[in-house]
Amino acid sequence: MDVEPSGDQPDTGDGHAELGNPAKGPIAWLKKTNRNPGVVAMIRRAREALPGDPDFGDPLSMAGEGGPQAAARAADRILRDREAATREVGLATLQVWQALTERVAGRPADSEVTIVFTDLVGFSDWSLHAGDEATLRLLRRVAQVAEPPLLDAGGQIVKRMGDGIMVVFRDPVTAVRATIAARDAVKNVEVDGYTPRIRAGIHTGRPQRIGGDWLGVDVNIAARVMERATRGGLIVSEKTLEEIPPAELDALGVTVKRVRRQVFTGRQSGVPPDLVMYRLKTKRDVPGEDDQHDGESVSSG
Repeated sequence: MDVEPSGDQPDTGDGHAELGNPAKGPIAWLKKTNRNPGVVAMIRRAREALPGDPDFGDPLSMAGEGGPQAAARAADRILRDREAATREVGLATLQVWQALTERVAGRPADSEVTIVFTDLVGFSDWSLHAGDEATLRLLRRVAQVAEPPLLDAGGQIVKRMGDGIMVVFRDPVTAVRATIAARDAVKNVEVDGYTPRIRAGIHTGRPQRIGGDWLGVDVNIAARVMERATRGGLIVSEKTLEEIPPAELDALGVTVKRVRRQVFTGRQSGVPPDLVMYRLKTKRDVPGEDDQHDGESVSSG
């Protein structure tokens, strides 16, 4: 009597039965390993020994221009599993790529740089009455004349903020020279009867570079330095001025005046209490761009 084989075959130990079982095959093993917390943690620890940012892959690090950032944003949309070994391996590769790119460009994340913040004096009030069309026309025209001197000098435009920009330079002398050139260029712009004036603040420090942005206390200080130029002009921090030789100041054609503390106003937030600032003036500065008109007193530096 013939006996028909049943569907439940004993496991002979040769693995053939497991190959037909998706719950026990190599694919299942790979998926389980990929999600193993120990494996993921091991790769993350290994990333700390690699060049570049070991946290590369978060929104801050993936922001901005550049091949690694663009690839990371694309991978982030595809690899949704945040706790997967494959994601960490991919990010490790992009991390090294980013580090090599920055090294070739000579921009290590912790190097000393000079930060410039600018915006336009009286822009908000003017744009409120001028309307969007005239405002856009003005901003385009300002960018056309102000940004080339900054970029030609090697400045990196980090971000544009309406009527203002943040630029990073490798040294303070170049930053001051380029900023003066940009301010002079804008003096020839006129839109609907409005001639904009740039106010600028410059500070030198070691901010942290993350993706396409720079963050940290030194960035905050540079922004606050600019805010002291209430009616325009160029103000630098003591740190920046210390790194500019007197001969360079003469070559730039600037005079230096120390900005006195404002007695009847509160201390600026986000800056050291002992921060000292200086106003740099050229012969080409517009009359009225003076600390006395800003409510600031100055004395000779």
